[in-house]
This record gives sequence, C-alpha cells and structure tokens, in this order.
Amino acid sequence: MNFPDFVSARFLQDHVDHTLAFYEKSAFDPEGGFFHYLSDDATVYNRSHRHLVSATRWVFNASMAHVHTRRDPYLAWTRHALAHVERFRMAAGAQQGLYAWTLQNGQIEDATAMAYGQAFVLLAKSHAHRVGVCSAQDVAQAFDRMDDAFYENAHRAYADEITPQGELIAYRGQNANMHMTEACLAAYEFTREPRYLQRALSLIERFVFELAEPEHGLIWEHYSRDWTPDWHYNQNNPGNIFKPWGFQTGHQTEWAKLLLIAYSHAPDVRFVERAAQLHNAAFAHGWDKTHGGLIYGFAPDLTPCDSDKYFWVQAESFASAWRLWRITQDPTYLAQYKQLWSWSWQHLVDHQHGAWFRIVSADGSKLETTKSPAGKVDYHTMGACWDVMGQMTPRC
Repeated sequence: MNFPDFVSARFLQDHVDHTLAFYEKSAFDPEGGFFHYLSDDATVYNRSHRHLVSATRWVFNASMAHVHTRRDPYLAWTRHALAHVERFRMAAGAQQGLYAWTLQNGQIEDATAMAYGQAFVLLAKSHAHRVGVCSAQDVAQAFDRMDDAFYENAHRAYADEITPQGELIAYRGQNANMHMTEACLAAYEFTREPRYLQRALSLIERFVFELAEPEHGLIWEHYSRDWTPDWHYNQNNPGNIFKPWGFQTGHQTEWAKLLLIAYSHAPDVRFVERAAQLHNAAFAHGWDKTHGGLIYGFAPDLTPCDSDKYFWVQAESFASAWRLWRITQDPTYLAQYKQLWSWSWQHLVDHQHGAWFRIVSADGSKLETTKSPAGKVDYHTMGACWDVMGQMTPRC
C-alpha cells in the first residue's frame, strides 16, 4: 500500500478537509445543531436524539475548522452548534445552570449532570471565545458553575455525576478530570486568565503524580468517594465508552499530550519526563505485536483486557508521539507517529466515504456500520491533526 507523507502539513489539512466533507453531506440540522448518528455513508440513522458530548464537540470542530481555513461557513457552524448546546442547559432545581446528558425530540431526556459533559461545555465555550462567538464571561460562568457543582477542594479533583434528583453519587473517575484539564488549558490559552492554568496544573499534580498507580506510574480510571482506587468498577464491561475497566491505553497518551501542552505554558521538566513515561508504557503494554495498532485497554497485571482498536486511541497517541518527538528529538517517537498513521490509514480511515471508523477488531476487521454514533464526530481525529499542525515548523 502506498502511503502519503504523514509528516506533511498539506497532508494533514487535506485529511481534515476530507473528514469534514463526510459530515458536510448530512450532519447539519437547520432546526438546530447537528445530527449525532451517521452511518458509514453519512446517512442519518437517528434524527431525534442528541448527546451533550457530540453537541459540544461540534463547537470545537467548527471553530477549529474556521481557525485553520478562515472559511466563513465554519464560523456560522460554530454559532449554530453553540446555540444548540444551550438547549441542554437546565433551568431549575439543583441542576440549574448545568447541562443535561441527552435530549430527545428537543426536550431533556436524561437530566443527569455529568462532570465529563460539563468539561466539554467549558472546552466548547473556550474555543467559541477564540473565534469571537462567546465572551470571556461565558467561559467564566461555565467554569464557575462546574466548580460549584463538582469540585471537591479537599481532594483537589472533580466529582463525577449528579443524578436528576440532585444527588452527587459516590463514584469518582479520572476521565472527567482529564478532560477538565484539557478544557482549562484551552480556557487559559484563549482568555489568558491565570486561574484556568492554575487549575489545570493542580489537576495534573493530582492525577499524573499523586494518584498514579505506584508500581508502574500508570493512570487508573475509577475511584471511590475518598479517591482510593476502585479496581473492580465495570470489570465485566471493559469496552464501556465513557467508564471502561482497565488501564486505558489512549488515556495514558492523552495525558501525555496534555502534559506537553501544559509544558508549553508552564515549563517543568517533570512534565516531559512523565509524558514520556506514560506514552512509553502505552506502547509497551498496548501495542499489538501480532496485528499492529494500539489496543483499547489492559488489566492491572498488564495483560490485554480489550484488544479491539478504537479510532481515538490511535489519534491521541500519534498526537502525543509527535509532541514528544518535537520536544525530545528522539527518533523513536517520530517512528511511532508514522507507525500509528500507517496502521490507521490501512484499517481505520474510510477512503471511500471519509472520516474514520469508530472501532475495528484486533486484526483490523470491521465490526459495525455506524461511522459516527453519539460522542464521536471525529473530534479526536481532527483534533489530533490540528494539534500536530500546531507543532509543525514551516518546513513540514
């Protein structure tokens, strides 16, 4: 198979354009927001259901597309997507000012307030502010409301979930905190308000240094109310979309990427060292030596617990590999970047219709025909391409 030049900015921009073209076929809903359920050929297979994660990620996608192309339609898409996010906002009770998890026919279906979802509201508003679609005050309000509802100062971390009845459940998880770190870094970058960077750095200290599993330095997913590890949560459900069991290969590399973004704002050699450690561990324990590609997750004994290959794991990992190469100049990371792209180009990129398949089996075989179900929208793949482009010199 002939491969394109994966280290070319032109290749990356063309690939993003090809991905956006897939969504441009049918995703835009003139009545509000975007459709969240697309089949392989971009046919909409559910027109009535909407998910907060997809809704917020559409703001990110559209605003980033505008930044990188300066095309006015993407700015209009950003406004359109942001307006739809506000339909999730709850107006009364303990949930007031927070954003519901799902809508059905334009009405709130699941009024659970997930910290994971609120983090993406902050990310969406930060990027919308970057392109002039919302104010710095809007960004601050999203941060403050999540702080009031979820932040536990004694633990320096965010709780996870508030039920529709207003109860804060006992479960605690790293995933929402990781994406809150991402959102705070974006909020700082686009507003220059120091408190957002301070919170991101505090979350990094908490999760990457203090709570990391001591033997291997890896980041576990699930915790009890007192932030002690829960080694059994979802043990029978390692393929869960938002709360999978096991060490998540892609979360090790996603944290690595965030560490290197933080390093660009607050240089600390420990961030580079830990980024390399997490990224290296992901490849040591997550790379499929038989079929190639990075698996979804591995157990506490470091054996695979889910060997399927997910689009986002490969994308976040090529982004962290690229950043590590740019900072360390270690050619291993450049080789891994190309290796991940080559495997994904063969097995995950849909060269016929555009975008990436969500999941394939260990050997790269297709498992489903739903290209973009709720939560996907190729935020990870386009985001990783944009991140790499942002770290390129003109010669690339």
